[in-house]
Amino acid sequence: MKTYSLGKQEYVELIALLQLLNVCDSGGEAKHLVNEGGVLVDGETETRKRRKLRIGAKVQIQDLVIQVEK
Repeated sequence: MKTYSLGKQEYVELIALLQLLNVCDSGGEAKHLVNEGGVLVDGETETRKRRKLRIGAKVQIQDLVIQVEK
């Protein structure tokens, strides 16, 4: 499991998170992954590329789980 700290930010967008943690090499790859239904947020398939992830959100891509923290 990986964690992402928001720091002083209120949220992080889904595709930005995938790029920041090197899950995807580019924004295009991240968008494609989301469009294909390959990303779960809090246990549900997420198709909104710019979904705002706040503290406590859990993102899953195959076996990788990312927890958004403060």
